[in-house]
Amino acid sequence: MPEATAASSTTISRPRKRIVVGMTGATGAILGIKMLATLRRLDIETHLVLSHWAEATIRYETDYTPANVRALADHVHSNRDQAAPISSGSFRADGMIIVPCSMKTLAAVHAGYCDDLIARAADVMLKERRRLVLAVRETPLSEIHLRNMLEVTRAGAIICPAMPAFYTKPDSIDEMVDQMIGRILDLFDVDTGDFQRWNGLEKE
Repeated sequence: MPEATAASSTTISRPRKRIVVGMTGATGAILGIKMLATLRRLDIETHLVLSHWAEATIRYETDYTPANVRALADHVHSNRDQAAPISSGSFRADGMIIVPCSMKTLAAVHAGYCDDLIARAADVMLKERRRLVLAVRETPLSEIHLRNMLEVTRAGAIICPAMPAFYTKPDSIDEMVDQMIGRILDLFDVDTGDFQRWNGLEKE
């Protein structure tokens, strides 16, 4: 009887969530930076890949350096390293977020053109039927952009444009970024607790 009691009190620990984060050269570097900071706060393991132009955009748009951004991730992989663990389907992950996602990267994902690690890791997510979220950044959109978005959606990806909500009446860019990060992570069933959700209009 004592043995049965001891066995029943054993706690089964769940594996730590693991998400791949790709950052490309589209405008909106702060979205990727805040995504990494949020995932670190939530104790979610991150594998980061920065493109060459992501590094340039980080320097231009923010006070961060690429080294500062890499320090926010648990693991960092070179975009040229096609032998990285995340390039294989045998590497278990809960999904991938490309934030911000350039139209060039969108096109590569659509074509299955795995010329760099970001595109290859995204291709792995699609073939393994894992969650792939593309936070695309571009305006206006050409027919080519729209076709690429439609085709990757049909292939299983989720297009989640970085579009701020105004019903929250944000007082700062930080609040707008928090809301966008929260909405993206909702797609992974992760609640950041960092933004105001829509609860309907107040009745007079």
